[in-house]
Amino acid sequence: MLIVEDWAEIRRLHRAEGVPIKEIARRLGVARNTVRAALNSDRPPKYEREPRGQVADAYEPQMRALLQEWPRMPAPVIAERIGWPYSLPPLRKRLAVIRPEYVGIDPVDRVVYEPGQVAQCDLWFPETKVRVGAGQQRILPVLVMTLGFSRFMSAVMIPSRQAGDILSGMWSLIHGIGRVTKTLVWDREAAIGGTGKVTAPASAFAGTLATRIQLAPPRDPEFKGLVERNNQYLETSFLPGRQFVSPADFNEQLSDWLVRANERTVRSIQGRPVDLLETDYLAMVPLPPVVPPIGLSHRIRLGRDYYIRVDTVDYSVDPQVIGRFVDVTASLETVTVFCDGKVVARHELSWAKQQVITDLVHATTAARMREALALDRQRRQAATRHHSDGHAVALRALPDYDALFGVDFNPPTTKAE
Repeated sequence: MLIVEDWAEIRRLHRAEGVPIKEIARRLGVARNTVRAALNSDRPPKYEREPRGQVADAYEPQMRALLQEWPRMPAPVIAERIGWPYSLPPLRKRLAVIRPEYVGIDPVDRVVYEPGQVAQCDLWFPETKVRVGAGQQRILPVLVMTLGFSRFMSAVMIPSRQAGDILSGMWSLIHGIGRVTKTLVWDREAAIGGTGKVTAPASAFAGTLATRIQLAPPRDPEFKGLVERNNQYLETSFLPGRQFVSPADFNEQLSDWLVRANERTVRSIQGRPVDLLETDYLAMVPLPPVVPPIGLSHRIRLGRDYYIRVDTVDYSVDPQVIGRFVDVTASLETVTVFCDGKVVARHELSWAKQQVITDLVHATTAARMREALALDRQRRQAATRHHSDGHAVALRALPDYDALFGVDFNPPTTKAE
């Protein structure tokens, strides 16, 4: 076969120097027909191997018959049905070529994000356990948010994946930026839209901020690929080699790292998120003057043990409001209890499980109330057993009163005949 260098030399000698075909063949040691073929070809020669048959050729009709009825049948099942005697890679390679003829091709458009348009949100669960006190270590969720236009990333660890904690985390990140995008994209997280419809707490949160929450289609992680890639980036670039003594320590280290992460150049936008953030910010929606409904909250009648439960932790309340309704609110930092608008308990939020948090003032008040009640009972008992002049009250047996009033509770029985 003629090589590229000979082909180029033949064309140069004949067209540039006018050397005859016979002389070119003699100089290069090739046949004259080879020289003529090189002169007639406007492209350099390329070696093409004769296609050889593949092991999948004989099985392709059976594969197509199965795909005709079950287009998405997995490769191992097809191999079993057709009696495939080889390893799976050749079969998978052939299926990748012919399967689209039966299932169709679903093209994906390139998404262009306008400034202030969208932010993608997701929960990341780092494998490293965090110390939460009481000798416990837990794997806690981290709320990650990525702005579509600038790719600016923010994140914060939260106590749980309950709606109140997720919304508190979202407010923390949004408030840190200073404005909110027109759309917040979420997957089917149970507390946000597990049924395919945005939950009431999430709707109230979005309505207060004048934005909307858009739910991704089920089982479609590419719909929010920006934040999914950032989750992987956190997993590989932030987490390795770090230890955390508390959730606060985790968030502090994460905050410092995010400053550097947002200063890196992102290839897809050919820029740094920190530089594009201002453009994103100016197109966002300003925040309202009121805080949206966030945190865990509920109303309960305070029982005799004067404790309320948030998640799995019990917190003491002023025992003076036992029996009355109290309103419980829990943020990412504190648990506060109100009764008729007055604060009757405030505790630091415990990230540990199954704990009992007692305020010493509440325990002292409860002890004092029990002592006062015991003294009151003694006074009342003493008052009921003595006349006002001090002499003891005579106590008589109940049968004496029955005889006095002619009441007989033991009538005579009649013998059976």
